[in-house]
Amino acid sequence: MMPLMLDAPLPVRSRSPVRTAATRLADPDAAAQALFADLDPTTLAGVLIFSSSCYALDALAEAINRRSEGLCVVGCTSSGEITPEGSAEGTITAIGFPASDFTLTAVRFDHLDTFDARSAQSVVRELVAASVAASDTFGSIVSRAAIFLVDGLSHREEMLTVTVQDALGDIPLIGGSSGDGLDFKETFIFQDGAFRRDAALVAILSSARPMQVFRSQHYAPGQVKMVITGADPVGRVVTEINAEPAAEEYARLTGTTVDQLGPSVFASHPLMVRAGGEYYVRSIQSANPDGSLTFYCAIDEGVVLTLGEARNILDGLDSLFDGLESAVGGIDRIVGFDCVLNKIEAEQRQLTREVSRMFVEHRVTGFNTYGEQFHALHVNQTFSGLAIGWGR
Repeated sequence: MMPLMLDAPLPVRSRSPVRTAATRLADPDAAAQALFADLDPTTLAGVLIFSSSCYALDALAEAINRRSEGLCVVGCTSSGEITPEGSAEGTITAIGFPASDFTLTAVRFDHLDTFDARSAQSVVRELVAASVAASDTFGSIVSRAAIFLVDGLSHREEMLTVTVQDALGDIPLIGGSSGDGLDFKETFIFQDGAFRRDAALVAILSSARPMQVFRSQHYAPGQVKMVITGADPVGRVVTEINAEPAAEEYARLTGTTVDQLGPSVFASHPLMVRAGGEYYVRSIQSANPDGSLTFYCAIDEGVVLTLGEARNILDGLDSLFDGLESAVGGIDRIVGFDCVLNKIEAEQRQLTREVSRMFVEHRVTGFNTYGEQFHALHVNQTFSGLAIGWGR
């Protein structure tokens, strides 16, 4: 990718900004009609759709298909949406990329338990070639990013991101794991006209405009450390911490009790692991009746965890957006993937309105996830995404 040179003249702004739309209409057909009326699909190269799981998804898929023939439409279910008017729940939110400045090409992988890395890499390389061919009219300077969406209950994100990023080469991967509120029952991705479980998709967005992927978190490692001494890596379940029942020991170290453990505690007291010289959050999804803890991400015995401490959320976002504005020469749109636990913590700190205002001000549209993907990493409790700049 080639960010805008800061000492070069600013480009003329495009007459076709990235389009966004959102609706709360309960009827799937009426909701799809409202969305696509705002998006003007005949002028678009592709659409991202993030839908609350409260909708009748089969009916919604049919309604979308009737209004998007020949258009690349991809998306997923969410744990909350970031709409053009701010953070919300119970909506369908969409982003449309004008064909004058973008191309969007996508591929899907089904049956993730039998995912074959070698054949998948071949498919991704073919996708890269297709994206290059589709964008050859943009000239010699083209920015590309791979948007990755995956079933948030598949437990396959780590293997998928490593495999896909390797095949993408220097095209950066960014994305999120689909959600269903905080029900943890069924999560879906949307591609090729249907909502599907046990699936993932890669969509390469190409543009003559500058684009920049990013990952941010407002936690730093504290002084409290612990060791996982019992775990089921396949199920992402930790049974023991410091040779004690996992839930009891985590509650003790966070100054809470087992009966208080839930999303609000997990959001405020994240666990972090050090890898490659950096610290990453390993978020807890649930405390289980048997005293174990289920995580949103891969976890194993022998891993040393550090209890994270929160930084100032608003200051962190201010700094992030300032940097992105400079990197892309002015933001047209940010496609945002914000962990559902970030949303919960903002609610606890009574910062929801301020965070939402900042998202609107800096043109963020996206969804709340069960995890985020950045390059070859599956991470938790981050705000990650793709900033799209103006002009050529």
